[in-house]
Amino acid sequence: MAKHPKPGMHVPGFSSETLAVETDLKPKLSPIKTFRIGELTIDVSPGRDTIWVIVRRPGKGGIVLRTNPFPGPYALKQKETGDHRIVLDVKASSGTWTIEISVQEKELLRVKVSLTPVTDLLLAFWPRDMYVLDEHDDPTQAIGQVEAAQRGMNGGICYFCVQKPAFGSVLYAQNLTALNAYYVATKTKPDGVVGGRWPSLGYQPPTSPMGYAPPEHPLAAGKEIVISDALLAFEAGCAADEMQSARHFIELLAKIYPYLDKPEVKFHDWIERSHRTITDLTNAPQARTEHYGHTYLHAYTDAEYPDSMVQMSVLSSLREWELSQGRMEPLSRDLSAGIGRFFDKELGTIRRYLPNVGDDKDADAVDSWYLFHPLMNLAKLAIAGNKKCEKLFRDSLDYTVKSARHFNYVWPIQFNITDFSVITGARSPQGRGQTDAGGLYAYVMILAHEITGDSLYLDEAKAALKALEGNRFNLAYQTNLTAWGAVACLKLWLMDRQSGYLDQSMVFVASFLHNCELWNSDIEHARHYTNFFGVTCLHDAPYMAAYECFETFAAFDEYLRIGYDDIPPAAKLLLCEYRRFAQDFTWYFYPDALPEDAVAKDNVRNGYNDRKLSFPLEDLYGDGQPAGQVGQEIYGAGGAFIFVARAFNECGDNAFRLFCDYPTDVSFSEDGAVRVKLQGPVGQAGRFRLLKKGRKALPRFSLSLADTDILIPARQRAADFRDYEVPADATLIIRTSTSS
Repeated sequence: MAKHPKPGMHVPGFSSETLAVETDLKPKLSPIKTFRIGELTIDVSPGRDTIWVIVRRPGKGGIVLRTNPFPGPYALKQKETGDHRIVLDVKASSGTWTIEISVQEKELLRVKVSLTPVTDLLLAFWPRDMYVLDEHDDPTQAIGQVEAAQRGMNGGICYFCVQKPAFGSVLYAQNLTALNAYYVATKTKPDGVVGGRWPSLGYQPPTSPMGYAPPEHPLAAGKEIVISDALLAFEAGCAADEMQSARHFIELLAKIYPYLDKPEVKFHDWIERSHRTITDLTNAPQARTEHYGHTYLHAYTDAEYPDSMVQMSVLSSLREWELSQGRMEPLSRDLSAGIGRFFDKELGTIRRYLPNVGDDKDADAVDSWYLFHPLMNLAKLAIAGNKKCEKLFRDSLDYTVKSARHFNYVWPIQFNITDFSVITGARSPQGRGQTDAGGLYAYVMILAHEITGDSLYLDEAKAALKALEGNRFNLAYQTNLTAWGAVACLKLWLMDRQSGYLDQSMVFVASFLHNCELWNSDIEHARHYTNFFGVTCLHDAPYMAAYECFETFAAFDEYLRIGYDDIPPAAKLLLCEYRRFAQDFTWYFYPDALPEDAVAKDNVRNGYNDRKLSFPLEDLYGDGQPAGQVGQEIYGAGGAFIFVARAFNECGDNAFRLFCDYPTDVSFSEDGAVRVKLQGPVGQAGRFRLLKKGRKALPRFSLSLADTDILIPARQRAADFRDYEVPADATLIIRTSTSS
C-alpha cells in the first residue's frame, strides 16, 4: 500500500473518498473522450465505480470530477458524441445515470448529471464531486487555497487556486436552479452545499432535512431528476494580490453567468407603488409618531423609537423621487422639519435616537455604520439644496473624522458614542468588526469634499480604503456598505485615472457578488417569488433584506452611471444584471405581492405585518421560510422612490414616460425627438417600455436606432404601454406624430 505523507498544516486529514481518487486514477485510465480548452486537456475516463472528468494543465496538475457517486459495478453506453459534447448512460444498482459533458463557447466546462432511480430511492450520503490533483494525479499533494465558497443560500460557488503545482485558478458553480426538483422531493435545502475542505471541494448534495437524521423523503422511481449541473471556468496562474484575485473571480463568474438558469425579469409598476407609499407614510398612524411638535417615523410598523437612519433614508429617497417627478410632497416638509433634534451639540454629531428615547435603549450605543449612514443622506439632501441638512452635515464632520482616527479606520461592531469605548468588538474569532464600514466612511468623506472643497476629506477617504486592504472575500459585513465602498473607490479613481482605486473597487464588487443568491428557488414559499440575484443583507444572514436590496441598487446604479465604459466589461455585465433583477425581486418584499400564508403572522420580531400598508417586509428567504419574521420595514419604504427615480424617465412635456432595464441618459433634439442613450453592457438586450402618462392616450410614435432608419418593432402592445427589446448599449430615437 502506498505511504502517504502527513497532511499539511491547513489540511487536518484526508477522507476515504480523497484517498480512493488516487487509487482509481493511478493506473492512468484510458479516456473515452478528450476535449481541449486552450492548453487544458479534459479526459472523460471510466473508473472502477464512476465516470471521471479529469482536467489537466500538462505538468501543472489539475482537478477531477466524480460524476455518479454511488459505488458498485455499472454498464456504460455512449448515447451521443461530438467535437464539444458527449452524453453517457450509466446503468448501476441505484438506477440509470445520464451524464452530459460539454465544452462551451467561452472556454467553459459543463458537467450535468441526472438520475432515473430504479425504486423509490432514499439517499443517505453523497461525497463531494471535485478533487484537486498534483502533476501525478495525487490529491494529497496539491497545495492551494479556497478564496470563496458558498455562504448559506447564496450562489453555489467555490473559487480556489492551485498554487503547487501551478494549475491556476478555478471557479466552480452549481446551477442550483436546475436542482429544485431534487430539493423539493427530498425536502432539503442547498445551504452551504458548495465548498469543502482542501483537497475535497465542489458540491455535496444534502440528503436529509434534519442534518444527521436518516433521510425519509425519497426520489421517485422512474422519474428522471437532475442531481448536479456543474459549471467550471479556469484562469492560468494564481492572482498576485487581492485585487487581481477579485478581477479573476468577476471575469470567471461573467463567463459562467450566461449558462445559469434565470427567470424572466418581470415589469412592476413602481410608480403606482410610490404613490401608495406616500399615502401610507402620510396617513397611517402605524408609520408616524410625534415628538417635540415634529413628525418622525417608526422603524417598523407601530414599533421602535424614532431613528435618524430611518428618517434620513426615507427623506433622502423621497427627495430624489420629488426631483425626478418635478413635484413636492408635504410629507417631505414634515420629515425634514424635525431632523435637527437628532443633533447632539455637545458631541457635535448626529445621534441615532432623539434625546427622549426610552430607558430600554442604550442611547449612547451605536453600530459603526449607523454613525455614517445618516450623514450620507444628509449630504445627498444638502447637494439637492437643503440648507438645514448641509449645516447639520458640516457640523458633524469633525466628530466623524475624530471617530475614524480613534479606531485607526478599523471599526468595531458597536461602540459608545460619548467616549469610543468598544461595546462589541468583533463578529468572528478572527477579530473582524464591521469590515466594510470603512467603505461607507470613504463615500461620506468624498461627499464632504464635494460640498466643502476641503482636500482633508479626500485624505480621510484614502486612509479608510487603505485600512481595508487585505480583507479579500471577508470584506463584506453588510452588503449596502460594501456597495457604497465600491462607489467611493470609483469616484477616487475618476479624479486621476491613474491610482489603483478602480482595482480596489473590484474587491468590493467581488465581495458583493459572493453574497448574491445566483439561483431561483422553488422551495416552499419561494415558489411564489423570485430570489434570483437577490443579495443577502449581512455576510452571514439567512435572508435578503428590502433595505439592503434597494440601497445596493442605488449604489450600483451610481457606479454604472459615473463609471460607464471605464468599468471592466465583466463587472459591468454582472452589475447591470443585478440592477435588472433588483427591480423584480424587490417587489416581492411587499406583503400584498405574496400569498397570505407566505407572510409571517405570529412571533414577528418587530411590530407586526400589515398587508394593507405599502411598506416592504424586512426579510425574504431563498429557502422559502415565511417572509417578514423580522418585521415590516418603514425605513425600507424609500425603495419605491429610488426605483422610480432611477429606472423611470420623464420625457419633458410628452404624454409618456419611459422605463428601461439599464441606466439611461435622456436628451431632446431641436426637432422635438427624444434621444435615449442606454448605458448597459455590449452584447446584451433588455426591456424598454414606453408608458402612458396621466389620463391622455399614448401618442403615436416610432422607436428607431439613432443615425439609422432601422425601426424597432414593439414586442407587446397595450392601451397604456408599448414594450420593446433593445440592445443594452443602444442609442434610441423616439419620434411622436408631433415631431418633425
